[in-house]
Amino acid sequence: MQAQSEVLTRPVEIVSERTEIERVELRTIRLPLNEPFETSFGSIDSRLIFLVSVEAGGQTGWGEVVAAEEPRYSYETVGTAWHVIRDYLAPAMLSAPISDLKNLAERFASFRGHNMAKAGLELAYMDLLARVRGQSLSQLVGGERERIAVGVSLGIQPNLDRLLERVDKYLSLGYQRIKLKIKPGWDIDIVREVRRRHRDILLSVDANCAYTIADENHLRALDYFDLLMIEQPLDHDDLIDHAKLQSKMTTPICLDESITGLKRAEQALEIGSCRIINIKIGRVGGYSQALVIHDLCYSRDVPIWCGGMLESGIGRAHNIALASLPGFSLPGDISASSRYFAKDVIVPEVIVAADGTVEVPQGSGLGFEVDLDYLKAQTVQETKLQNRER
Repeated sequence: MQAQSEVLTRPVEIVSERTEIERVELRTIRLPLNEPFETSFGSIDSRLIFLVSVEAGGQTGWGEVVAAEEPRYSYETVGTAWHVIRDYLAPAMLSAPISDLKNLAERFASFRGHNMAKAGLELAYMDLLARVRGQSLSQLVGGERERIAVGVSLGIQPNLDRLLERVDKYLSLGYQRIKLKIKPGWDIDIVREVRRRHRDILLSVDANCAYTIADENHLRALDYFDLLMIEQPLDHDDLIDHAKLQSKMTTPICLDESITGLKRAEQALEIGSCRIINIKIGRVGGYSQALVIHDLCYSRDVPIWCGGMLESGIGRAHNIALASLPGFSLPGDISASSRYFAKDVIVPEVIVAADGTVEVPQGSGLGFEVDLDYLKAQTVQETKLQNRER
């Protein structure tokens, strides 16, 4: 069970009036991707997206559960998250009025793991709270930026020419950082060629746990290419071997999958497992953990950035709000809606400006309208859970 002191320890807590959630709605939709996206886990050509909404006092808040269909990036899947939210988390949320984010996180803390499921409901609650207060999400969480710098993540391509074409395209669109997915057999040579053609760009690589410590000498070859970082080269739950590898490499290691909460972030920094941390709201369990990890890293001058999970516009809007916090000093994986989807579920869609930035919405809540008609047309499954006293 997570220690209560770990749940939310921000110096300035997000406090609200008591909010009685009247209904929780779960919905999955299927959105085709504009092009297949391949990592070391495999390739996908569509996303089964799990959306949640919560209602109170005539307002609706939206969140997104970023779990995938298969347990590859994480043990969580859309199916497990649906079960855990329907049978445990939503009843806990509906059981009594919620006083603040800390109160909600404490209710969820008795259920072990399932961070993505917890995060989905936390996101929906925070959107609801911002709407009730007439604030933007960015204002609610203490964001300071009006625009955020963004980069793009490029999946493994069929060949080098195709990859170089994609790099050129997204640089021409203004993206401030290029991230290349790598795996054994698709790493040193392709990085060398991208760097040869683009000597001065911010360039990083993401291995998604594709290597072991036995590959140390091979990975050290990446030090020649002046990379911003190498993301999660080793096992998803490892800190020790990452520390060994970081001590031998000049390229900063960034941890993603290994950081599942504040305690893991503290441990990673303590033993030198990484020099950069990627914060994904879903992976760490919601705003309650994302905010304190941000504060930890900011207080120690550890660079952080906001990672992406091929979210719909709802999850993307939450990422924008998070990335507006002052500690997010590196471009995040917050691409334009059109990077992945022909049509997004929000209006207007997320747009990347020519200077590689995205505007932080100032309207209440998400700052975007949810296209309910489009959601209904794309719905695969839905269910509604009511407050029993209503």
